[in-house]
Amino acid sequence: MLEDDIDRLMPTAHISLDEPPAEKKLAIEFLLDLIVENGRVTERETALAALREREKEATTGVGMGIGIPHAKTTAVEAPSVAFARSSEGIDFDAMDDKPAKLLFMILVPEEGGEEHLQILSSLSRALMHEDVREKLLEAEDEETVQETVREAVN
Repeated sequence: MLEDDIDRLMPTAHISLDEPPAEKKLAIEFLLDLIVENGRVTERETALAALREREKEATTGVGMGIGIPHAKTTAVEAPSVAFARSSEGIDFDAMDDKPAKLLFMILVPEEGGEEHLQILSSLSRALMHEDVREKLLEAEDEETVQETVREAVN
């Protein structure tokens, strides 16, 4: 399901190779704004509140240098994934205490519970592979990031 939809879920407009802010809350806003600027979010504050609420429940720092802030919200009409990477790493309260260098944000419509879990598990599985993480850290353009994710979730 996911591999066909990478272009729709994560268009290159949602991928930033610019350095995100070094602080978790600001990095989350940075990722959110990639989706906002692409016209996918109807109400930025509503989406941000959903993401902050989710962060309170449990950390989205999954370990191995990965942070995946995610939320279901009425403020987004289509499932959307954004990507950024940090050269220094950001403290995402990961269980392994490693800073997150690869950041993915997943936003899905409120009623998209099943899809939310599918996206999250496909992405998490793909990111278990060190070669995938390496490719994402070394990618020189947005298309390479998109292609790496597309191949990894297949």
